[in-house]
Amino acid sequence: MKKSLLLIIALGLFLSLNFISATCQLTPQLINQDPYPAVPGDYVKLVFQVTGIQDPTCGNITFQLVPQYPVSFDPGTSSVFTILGGSYATNYNNFLTIPYNVRIDPNAVDGNSTIEFDYKANGINNNIVANFFNLSVQNIKSDFQVFVKNYDYATNDITLEILNIGKNDVQSLTVTVLPNQNNVIIRGPNTNIVGSLSSNDFTTADFNILPNKANIAMTIAYNDITGARRSVNETVTFDPTEFPKPTPSYTGLIIIVVLVIAVVLFIFYRRHKKNKKKKLLRE
Repeated sequence: MKKSLLLIIALGLFLSLNFISATCQLTPQLINQDPYPAVPGDYVKLVFQVTGIQDPTCGNITFQLVPQYPVSFDPGTSSVFTILGGSYATNYNNFLTIPYNVRIDPNAVDGNSTIEFDYKANGINNNIVANFFNLSVQNIKSDFQVFVKNYDYATNDITLEILNIGKNDVQSLTVTVLPNQNNVIIRGPNTNIVGSLSSNDFTTADFNILPNKANIAMTIAYNDITGARRSVNETVTFDPTEFPKPTPSYTGLIIIVVLVIAVVLFIFYRRHKKNKKKKLLRE
């Protein structure tokens, strides 16, 4: 009789534990990624939503976005969030939102990368439950190479050639020569509005600059394919001696000299003729 009673009690405890465990059901989802796609080397905001946290049988619940490739946290920033089961989020919702601001690995490749979001609840069995989500990554930044194409000594105009070596087209491209540089004296506007520039294509920008040998620092700003405004700093070496000075033309001077000589000869001829005529009259 005692054995039967103990067996019934043990069976009841087992069933009750299973019932308690079955009642704590947590369901995490990745509901937002900003920006989309994420950019290697930049920050991205990730928002997770977890339903089921209103159940007090979950006990203490710990969530963590695992800091592994391609995401990482700034020093001093925690990847762990803890809440007590039975708590309610704002406005008594039965779900919890957990935002993270993380940096994307600069070497992350384009496409979907897998990120891991874990939780454990000591009201269940305190085991870690791993959940995996896709993070969209694309390198939408552009880079540029700048060359000095030409310099005109007559007008002091320098022509810069800008090559888009990035994978994506850019819009609203502007080139600004930075002020207060050694040996760089700009006359007129120091910003040139270029417009759109396709990937692997080039354009030119003209500035009026005195012919001094210098490293010209500039900022190239553009809108990427998501419309975000970005900028990169570039430097180009300018040596005016690489461009030949125009040889002076003596054509005009020669014409003037010829005209002067012709006038002198004409005057000399007129005088000579006049003197000869007077001589003949005397005779």
